[in-house]
Amino acid sequence: MISIPEEYPYEAETSAVPAHKRVAASRAKGRPTGRDYIDNLISDFMEFHGDRTVGDDEAVITGIGKLKNMPVTVIAIEKGHSTKEKLKRNFGAMHPEGYRKALRQMKLAEKFGRPVLCIVDTAGAYCGIEAEERGQGQAIAKNLMEMMVLKTPIISLFIGEGGSGGALGLAIADRVWMLENSYYSVISPEGCASILWKDAGKMKEAAQSLRLTAQDLYELGVTERVISEPDSPKEFKRVYYLLEDALYDGFSKSRALSVEELLNRRYEKFRKIGRIQGLE
Repeated sequence: MISIPEEYPYEAETSAVPAHKRVAASRAKGRPTGRDYIDNLISDFMEFHGDRTVGDDEAVITGIGKLKNMPVTVIAIEKGHSTKEKLKRNFGAMHPEGYRKALRQMKLAEKFGRPVLCIVDTAGAYCGIEAEERGQGQAIAKNLMEMMVLKTPIISLFIGEGGSGGALGLAIADRVWMLENSYYSVISPEGCASILWKDAGKMKEAAQSLRLTAQDLYELGVTERVISEPDSPKEFKRVYYLLEDALYDGFSKSRALSVEELLNRRYEKFRKIGRIQGLE
């Protein structure tokens, strides 16, 4: 078992920061993106492109690399930093071919016995007409179905925004972890406010009511861990230690399980979300 040094505590401190400020922080300019996490956590990374059906979606980076000495498959939504990069990456809004590209790599990970690390940061899947024409809903739904029965361990790490099915399509995992200033919600606060009050300006009230922060979701059992923000090389190292511990200790135990037990545990993890005590 690999122990984590004391200076890298498991949980982030939970302070009474208003939900709308957490949302604003998740969207802040200069925030590390999926590519930054790959560069700081994964060695010998080799990127793979395309879904073998339509093309290559630049909004998601997929490939294989090593975390310490363990081969891992990495699937990271990428928003980009500069305006040019953001346009190239479609602001992290994946097309159907992006979800198919991700699933292709998941199935390869299953075939070769590699754990899967998903890095999630998206306001939502791309909602343009062409995405609908190419089967956006079906692509996301297939990911949900296939990830639930994928015969290899999965970690999903939320590093910023976690919008609706766009995020869920990479978040059916054995462990769902969130940075302290990330969120995960069926709808954006602005969208919710527009529907409920016909006023997007009431996003503060909507954000509070949605209970979308990492701290709220930890209490609700949606996420297992809240991690402090990696705003320096030392803090990236801390996330590295957490993932290393999960891969070498927790996931090695998972691999000792039968496939049936691994899948049953994943299934039960999601079945228990939303249960009200006394009404199971």
